[in-house]
Amino acid sequence: METYSIQPATARDVPALMMMIHELAEFEHLQNELNVTESSLQEALFGSCPLACALMGLVSGHPAGYAVYYRTFSTFVGHPGVFLEDLYVRPLYRRHGLGRALLEHAVRRGMRGELCGRYEWIALRWNEAALRFYQSMGAHPLDEWVLVRMSGAPLCRLMEGAS
Repeated sequence: METYSIQPATARDVPALMMMIHELAEFEHLQNELNVTESSLQEALFGSCPLACALMGLVSGHPAGYAVYYRTFSTFVGHPGVFLEDLYVRPLYRRHGLGRALLEHAVRRGMRGELCGRYEWIALRWNEAALRFYQSMGAHPLDEWVLVRMSGAPLCRLMEGAS
């Protein structure tokens, strides 16, 4: 594989990001949960109040992978952290260091020289290759924690203060 480069995503990258987000959803068997549009992604990443940041991994100028991350804070650690929302490397470009480089760039850019309390992300239990990859870098699964999610009508009711 040719050498890769990693750079902050720009508004021009939204169509390529959308393509890879769709590929990730297909890989994870979560296409039915995919509601993002180009305009909602554009606003979230590049609007007046960006909610997250994205990095593009390129090989010969072609999209090869991406990472989306945002800052967090831990009251227990007392320092900011980074949450990696997505890490995706297209199959053709895997096992060449691009995934690790995207991970490293996301934490460096997310922290920008500050003391980092935590770097966290979620992996699917069945994605054993990804779990081995993460563990090879020193990450460890938090089996004692349960991811809890609320969306749709229950979330709307909570926002409205209704039970």
